Amino acid sequence: MRITGSTVLLTGATGGIGHALARELTARGAKLVVSGRRADALESIADEFGARAVVADLADPADVDRLAESCADTDILIANAALPSSGDLLDYTPEQIDRALTVNLRAPIVLARLLAPRMVGAGRGHIAMIGSISGKAATKSSSLYNATKFGLRGFAAGFRQDLHGTGVGVSVVQPGFVRDAGMFAATGATPPGGMRTVSPAQVAAGVTRAVERDLCELNVAPPEMRLLSAIAGQFPGFAEKVQRRSGAEGTIRQIVAAQRSKR
Repeated sequence: MRITGSTVLLTGATGGIGHALARELTARGAKLVVSGRRADALESIADEFGARAVVADLADPADVDRLAESCADTDILIANAALPSSGDLLDYTPEQIDRALTVNLRAPIVLARLLAPRMVGAGRGHIAMIGSISGKAATKSSSLYNATKFGLRGFAAGFRQDLHGTGVGVSVVQPGFVRDAGMFAATGATPPGGMRTVSPAQVAAGVTRAVERDLCELNVAPPEMRLLSAIAGQFPGFAEKVQRRSGAEGTIRQIVAAQRSKR
């Protein structure tokens, strides 16, 4: 799918990865539409990249419908918005669980459902879901986040098959640990010992590569993390034992405490 000249809807544009994606898409000649919940931050991004801004809270199903309606001419959807959803499930209220599931899983699925028919009718388009390595390997204090990212990965793979032959592609892009953005930048925590990171720019380059080459799945992570996540996906019990011996408990507690207010 050619990005140049295409109308691209980017959700979650105000975060670090969203900003990097906006920059990369603009550089590739996209007609960019950015969406986010915070109007002031969103307008700043829109002004910087000459994009159209649509304020929407993806926790509100009515806002999801309104976003799709106002962006009906979308050629490429990049579903990037997500809540961190860290912490033990027993610490969550049912309302917080609903919010995480709605933002991280329901909203991208519904946006794909509402925007895909026009793409199919035109015989061209692409839907890119921004997942996570957490969609391949479960970790402590991430059960809710794991659930949404495992679900997003499964949806993308299945929906891709549904749309085969229509000219519309579906990809899931799964970053590993990201520096200068996301949980480490927001919390001040450091990755577990020996684990390398990737930059927001690398994630953005991976997303555009997946769109342009119609890749089913792309993991943006160092080789050792890609290998470990593959092993964890096949042997979760073994991965659980390895994680318990990794000494990452302190990092996990720091991240959970810092992200509690974002539930």
